[in-house]
Amino acid sequence: MIHSVVQWLIESVSALGYPGIVALMFIESSFLPLPSELVMPPAGYLAAQGRMDPLLAVLAGTVGSIGGALFNYWFAVTVGEPFLRRYGKYVLLREHHLDRTEAFFARHGEISTFIGRLLPVVRHLISIPAGMSRMALGRFVAFTALGAAIWCSVLVYIGWFIGRHETALVEGVVKAYSTQAVLYMLPVLAVLVAGYVVWHRRRGAL
Repeated sequence: MIHSVVQWLIESVSALGYPGIVALMFIESSFLPLPSELVMPPAGYLAAQGRMDPLLAVLAGTVGSIGGALFNYWFAVTVGEPFLRRYGKYVLLREHHLDRTEAFFARHGEISTFIGRLLPVVRHLISIPAGMSRMALGRFVAFTALGAAIWCSVLVYIGWFIGRHETALVEGVVKAYSTQAVLYMLPVLAVLVAGYVVWHRRRGAL
């Protein structure tokens, strides 16, 4: 049963091609709960079979993620927080998720739009507090693109690795590898955040 679903996902991504990856990752970065683990690893698996280019798959995933993030950013700027808190549940935007994401943005500042791309739940909602705070669009796109590119690369590599080893691409394997990848990236993220904070404070002192 699981193998059939996985095979269906792989063939679906193959049929949709790079435009399909853009569209699916756009959805993943907006309000709708479409896990990126269901999109990018199959692309990596197809790359291992020579049916897709891994770099183009990562690029397509990154472009889609930026598009979805910009949609959330624009939506937050346009409708504002009161509207989102009152009606967000109708578009699967739970208030406690919004609270969590706002707290994360308040704690880490603008760089959270980069860090958040690598974290569950926060990933597709971090654009909302960025929009509410009117974060500079250029920095927002740059941080989002960097985080999305890293995350898409990790997921494509997982799919490629599994495909090269002729192992069934099952959800449990993908989640295990993606969780491990996040844990490995945490020290690097800590250094990047510390460097950004120091740079930001020195810039403010000038």
